[in-house]
Amino acid sequence: MSLGMHFAITDDDREQLLEMDGADEAISEYVHEIIEERADDYNVATDKAWDAIHRSLTDGRLAIDNGSSPLNLAVLGGKLLTSGEDELVVLVDKDQVPAVAAALMSVTQESLRRGYEQIDAADYAEFGDEDFDYTWDNFRDLTDFWQQAAASKRHVIFTA
Repeated sequence: MSLGMHFAITDDDREQLLEMDGADEAISEYVHEIIEERADDYNVATDKAWDAIHRSLTDGRLAIDNGSSPLNLAVLGGKLLTSGEDELVVLVDKDQVPAVAAALMSVTQESLRRGYEQIDAADYAEFGDEDFDYTWDNFRDLTDFWQQAAASKRHVIFTA
């Protein structure tokens, strides 16, 4: 499983990425060589927890089109910019970011746990109490990130 990162990006970044629609290699290069290299605090790593976070906020499955908005947008529910074969890059436009940020603020440890319990352990090898604690810690960082992205009126991309 790949490591997950979220970035709060500018209007110019969004335009650049959308112009590359379908060009996975160009999108990946832009993300890694331009966005990731910035010396700013507009990012958060969710390591491998992104998988369980998405499953817990949706219906227990790892899919791009599951769950309901706005919680499903927190990780995989935005516009898929790449084919997903080598790398996922998913975009959430800035007009949706405040709703995601607000929805994440309403998620408690108990409600995330209920979502986590929907995961089929046969489909997710890491399932268990230790993994949930790891998921919760990363979820709190992700929630803070979405608040920052909303306050700065930026778009968000998720990469894995």
